[in-house]
Amino acid sequence: MRAQGREVVRVENLVKDFRVGFGIRKRRVLSDVSFSALEGEIFGFVGPNGAGKTTTLKVLMGLIRPTSGSASILGRNVAESEFRDQIGFLPENPYFYPFLTAREILDFYARLSGVDSSLRVRRVDELLNLVHLEHAADMRLKTFSKGMLQRVGVAQALIHDPSVIFLDEPMSGLDPIGRREIREVILALRATGKTVFMNTHILSDVEMICDRVAIIVKGAIRQQGRIADLVGAESREVQIVVAGLSADAAHEIELGQATLISGSGDHVEFRADDKRVQDILRVVLRCGGRVLSLSPLRPSLEEVFMAAVAAAEEDR
Repeated sequence: MRAQGREVVRVENLVKDFRVGFGIRKRRVLSDVSFSALEGEIFGFVGPNGAGKTTTLKVLMGLIRPTSGSASILGRNVAESEFRDQIGFLPENPYFYPFLTAREILDFYARLSGVDSSLRVRRVDELLNLVHLEHAADMRLKTFSKGMLQRVGVAQALIHDPSVIFLDEPMSGLDPIGRREIREVILALRATGKTVFMNTHILSDVEMICDRVAIIVKGAIRQQGRIADLVGAESREVQIVVAGLSADAAHEIELGQATLISGSGDHVEFRADDKRVQDILRVVLRCGGRVLSLSPLRPSLEEVFMAAVAAAEEDR
């Protein structure tokens, strides 16, 4: 378990209403949202499309004002501007001038961010190496794939060496190779002590790299905490894979102690309550079978997520 650092992002009782139609009615997009992200961690902010993820991020970036509640970054209210040189931001759909090269666009953002002229060339080269684009540094962006453009986006968010990086759907639209490349970049940022706040709905990526997560559904936080805690550190079910088991023996186990998942003969998989494991092993050994593996089962983050969505539907 990673050591927990100080709180760098804090959201308390955040509410955001938008006027609809001619401004008479209001639609509540965020309802009493509270969470925090810690220094040096990857924090996943997870929810289905339209759940309120991007609205929350816009509040944190100071792009919109909350109806009520508060949000702070590095101990400063998000309405302030003095601390923003410590923040990096990649929006969901970044736009880059297509006629510029990767090196030129990063130099452009370095100038905008006030990076000293004596450091700009070295900083641009460092970031091109970090996002594995050194081979394409002098290619025009119009020739780049979606994954390459996402890596340019991450590099521009880091150009001024911020301590907190906000990424809005960084894996969206990427193929498996592109997603792996972005994951590697995010993990490299954490290794240097950066805090990464990641909006996403791609749960497999969250489960692989995030330290903690908050699940937002219909504008409200439904679950939050360490992933291991959300999915359950302890499991009451186990999966048992055995070989050399006759059909009669498999049927005996299925009737008495377990659920047959698949297979027959040389490769049979069972799922059972952990209290029945000893009974199953006795039958397997008595019938001349061999135990190939025995592993606890725990729910995936996807199952936790779907349960949160279902609970939100029931509350309507």
